[in-house]
Amino acid sequence: MAKVRQITVHLPEDIKPIYANMVRIAHTPAEFVLDFSAILPGNPKPEVLTRVVMSAMGLKLLHRALGENIARYESNFGEIKLPVSHSLADDLFHNTASPEDHEK
Repeated sequence: MAKVRQITVHLPEDIKPIYANMVRIAHTPAEFVLDFSAILPGNPKPEVLTRVVMSAMGLKLLHRALGENIARYESNFGEIKLPVSHSLADDLFHNTASPEDHEK
């Protein structure tokens, strides 16, 4: 049986968390590039806040870990409901209605 190695991660005291509600994903044959941004009202061109580059295997392991953590979250707090009639992109990128649209 393989011995599980414990890894202690150091979290610097001055680390600044970022808020991201969008990630742009690109890839090459060897790695994935994840560019995290925050889309906020009045900001038509969000800036990349951080870039994470991972190997294909590393990203697949992250995918598995995210799935396991989402399952644990939902077992504790209930299902995370996603919109069914439209996509998240529709919510993030739709044009706001003009005053004339409200009069119809």
